[in-house]
Amino acid sequence: MHINSFLFCAVFSLFSPVFSAEDFYQSRGCCTFRGPNFEDTEFIIKFYFNENLMMEYNSTRGNWTGSTNYSFEIVKTWNSDPYAALTRALEKKTLCEGSLDYIRDLDALTSAPTIRLKAVKQPSMLVCSAYNFYPKQIKITWLQNGQEVTSGISSSLARPDGEFYYQIHSYLEFTPTHGENITCMVEHYSLSEPALVVWDPSLPVAQRIQIAVGLCGLMLGFAVLVCGLIYYKKKSAAYMTVCQGRVMIPVELIPPDGAS
Repeated sequence: MHINSFLFCAVFSLFSPVFSAEDFYQSRGCCTFRGPNFEDTEFIIKFYFNENLMMEYNSTRGNWTGSTNYSFEIVKTWNSDPYAALTRALEKKTLCEGSLDYIRDLDALTSAPTIRLKAVKQPSMLVCSAYNFYPKQIKITWLQNGQEVTSGISSSLARPDGEFYYQIHSYLEFTPTHGENITCMVEHYSLSEPALVVWDPSLPVAQRIQIAVGLCGLMLGFAVLVCGLIYYKKKSAAYMTVCQGRVMIPVELIPPDGAS
């Protein structure tokens, strides 16, 4: 059973000409939904003046609390006013309970993470990355021979990738040892069970393909070079044979024209 939590807020600001052009009031109403079916709903209202908290209403407590001498006197009046309590109850029903269907639909939108595990030589470490997952909550754990690793680990925060989904990266300082089994375990709301990715010290398929293509190109170039050398030697040998078959006569031994 998953325990969910959502926060929905509405903020209203009003500039006040009473003191100066820069003074303003701000009212912020927030609904917090908790529980497997969001059955626990809390409604909070906060009043600010120039970013300073003045008063706060909490539906769980059922009353107002003040932060300044001025607001203390106001909240006494509001807490004793039955109509104010009815107004807060109506606001909670309208803003919070009226949004439950939307929140449940949003909770149904999930995307399982795409997991990649790779090595980084400088410095020597493994990187486990999860991409394209939703919602944001996710957990990455490193296992060494089936036991959880607790040291030499650092991780980034889950951050949006610009397309409604999130990504996260976890780093493990790693010195390869023969026969050692390193696993990246990812737990997410969209997965019925943790996803396990075992580190394979052999080269990835993509790199093996690149190396194979490079070797084929090298062998082809070498074959072309050998064929070129053979062709050149054969042509040179034929040229030398023709030259060796010629008879060279000195010019002074050639008889003049008409001589017998």
